[in-house]
Amino acid sequence: MAAEGNPDTFVSSESVEARVRRFSSQDRLFLLLTRGFATLVLVVLAGILVSLVIEAWPVFREFGAGFVFGSVWNPGEDIYGAGIAIYGTLVTSAIALVFALPISFGIALFLTELCPAALRRPIGTAVELLAGVPSIIFGFWGLFVLAPVVQKTVQPVLMSLGLPMFAGPPLGIGIFTAGVVLALMIIPFIASVMRDVFETVPAVLKESAYGLGCTTWEVVRRIVLPYTRVGVVGGVMLGLGRALGETMAVTFVIGNANRLSGNLFAPGNSIASTLANEFAEADPELHIPALYALGLLLFVITFVVLAAARWLTNRSKIKAA
Repeated sequence: MAAEGNPDTFVSSESVEARVRRFSSQDRLFLLLTRGFATLVLVVLAGILVSLVIEAWPVFREFGAGFVFGSVWNPGEDIYGAGIAIYGTLVTSAIALVFALPISFGIALFLTELCPAALRRPIGTAVELLAGVPSIIFGFWGLFVLAPVVQKTVQPVLMSLGLPMFAGPPLGIGIFTAGVVLALMIIPFIASVMRDVFETVPAVLKESAYGLGCTTWEVVRRIVLPYTRVGVVGGVMLGLGRALGETMAVTFVIGNANRLSGNLFAPGNSIASTLANEFAEADPELHIPALYALGLLLFVITFVVLAAARWLTNRSKIKAA
């Protein structure tokens, strides 16, 4: 009872209650602040989507679904079809993944499992620095260095295979070269993510596998890849997203020709290169809405890719559980 009558006890009790109220108000403020940041992202995303739909609506009202599947792009006669640009975007991105995925996997595997300790940091830093090279530099290099090499060395060899996709004159620039340039651009992204997720594998799992007599490849195939499949899928989709939206490098080497061809050596177009080439001189009547519609389609394609990546990630988590 004496303790209850002590004034210091009441002061201390009141101080604790005041601190609890203060911390509670700080937590509510922090929650509102972070929620506001997250909401801001959604508002900006919705604003971009709504503005694209509003600006592109005249073209969809004029051509309907024919705009998406049409293969004629003629600003002189106000006839617009996005089929060629969509085809070029998807094919160049697919070519980029075909080249970038095994190379990135090899880089990540070497850095985490086979590379000497003295070289691990320099090579890893070099890979990360490659990701910081501006895309216009890749475009210049692709046009003046890579394109002649592809024209004189790579394309004649592929043409000798007799496949329809490798037919036609070796021009050096075209969909194939654009895909190779994109592969070089996305390799650092995919390789860096793969390396980071490979390093998260507990050492005891790999040491146990080695102790049982497994080779390095068996450890990677049976331990590392199953453990990191979610991160690997995320890295691949990150690189694919970069490839889909790349503009300047593709514009330099794709040929910028509005024609649809199954020949990968032929010049073509992509959504991003079309926007880069035509937006500055577009006519406001239907040409600019058509370009906005291309941007909307690129937005939708990117969203579909990210949604597919999320679905694959969730599926992998369910299987792992």
